[in-house]
Amino acid sequence: MSEKKPLTERQESLINALMGEANGDFRAAMRLAGYSEHTTVKEAITPIRDHIVDAAQTMMAMNAPKAAASLAGVFYDPSALGARNIVAAAKEVLDRAGVVKREQLEVKGPEGGIFILPPKQEA
Repeated sequence: MSEKKPLTERQESLINALMGEANGDFRAAMRLAGYSEHTTVKEAITPIRDHIVDAAQTMMAMNAPKAAASLAGVFYDPSALGARNIVAAAKEVLDRAGVVKREQLEVKGPEGGIFILPPKQEA
């Protein structure tokens, strides 16, 4: 991947507005950042696409602790209103933030040992 160009002040304002006050609405973020009404969303977003993706990943990471706390809350009060939705939303945020469940596979032989056999020799 190529190095990202530094952002202009207006582009930084656009990303901050997009992740903040505009709540993901591109046109509202562009207005807040001072872009002309004649500027298309594509013109404004294409040069900073990678920065927007980074900002979205950062937002997911910032919300991971809240998602984890919400899951813990459901654990302590599973009858809470909307518990199923809380679990689903928290799972999605944690998955996207890179918090993944770990799976371990345990293989045991009859005596508790593992046998590794050599490759089969053709006769």
